[in-house]
Amino acid sequence: MEPENLTPETDFAPRTDFTHLGERTEAVRREIGKIIVGQSELLELLLTALLADGHVLLEGVPGVAKTLMAKLLARTLDVPFSRIQFTPDLMPADVLGTAVYRQNTGEFEFRRGPIFSSVVLIDEINRAPAKTQSALFEVMEERTVTQDGTAYVMAEPFLVLATQNPIEQEGTYRLPEAQLDRFLFKLAVGYPSTAEEVQILQGHHAGARSTDLSAVRPILSAADLRQLRQQVRQQRVEANLLEYIARLVGQTRAHKALYLGASPRASLALLNSAKALAALRGRDFVTPEDIQFLAPSVLRHRIMLTPEREMEGGTPDEVVQQIVQSVEVPR
Repeated sequence: MEPENLTPETDFAPRTDFTHLGERTEAVRREIGKIIVGQSELLELLLTALLADGHVLLEGVPGVAKTLMAKLLARTLDVPFSRIQFTPDLMPADVLGTAVYRQNTGEFEFRRGPIFSSVVLIDEINRAPAKTQSALFEVMEERTVTQDGTAYVMAEPFLVLATQNPIEQEGTYRLPEAQLDRFLFKLAVGYPSTAEEVQILQGHHAGARSTDLSAVRPILSAADLRQLRQQVRQQRVEANLLEYIARLVGQTRAHKALYLGASPRASLALLNSAKALAALRGRDFVTPEDIQFLAPSVLRHRIMLTPEREMEGGTPDEVVQQIVQSVEVPR
């Protein structure tokens, strides 16, 4: 008798094929790499936020390509883009839009502001006062603008990329905690390494590398991005990892160095971004390492140090690292 052809039980083929997602995101990396030198981890986190459908706050000193990186990411998406320069005299109507009276009809017509775009770059977000900051609360969380009793729903995708300078305090305003909580990530944009800076200088000197954004072509359409996000939502997450996320975030509410801990919105942000990061790395399941890698970006802007810890020179990242090291990792 002929033996039956048995499928080996050691066949661990992934449930979801992320080949297309990997090809598309790698193409985005190549396009941005035409202009930007290095910043590979920053770009990975930006792509993670894009797939997780979350807003990003970029913080760094002037000259480290925060705005350029945001503009380049927008150019790789075949969707509408707008840029808003926040200033102390900016009013909510300058962001959301305003009602205009039409004499020929005798009615008011709502003229949409620059926030009505798929990718919105807000440059120096901390330069506008609280009144203008509050204009972003509804649209960032609910993807809706309510004007004169009418709700205007934002088109998908809708992504806010905001920049701010952590050093300069003249003419700036502290962002409200409620607004910070609406950003999926707060990313610290650092200086390039010596080797990367030499590469920047060589490219500039040779004239081969410039800031001509026309060299960057669109890669993802709105339909492409919708499909990739749907794949990310189907990622597998084990029950013990859900508990791990809850315990990590819960520790921020009990840590003696923190005056304010993270809300359940942080837990959801950690879950959704971990799914996206795993997909970017070619896996159809989330690991504890994904969660640990993303914890600083998700939590650093959602916690507040006690005055005593601030006076000692402590930072939110140090506390997050302590929490990650103290919580038992599921296996």
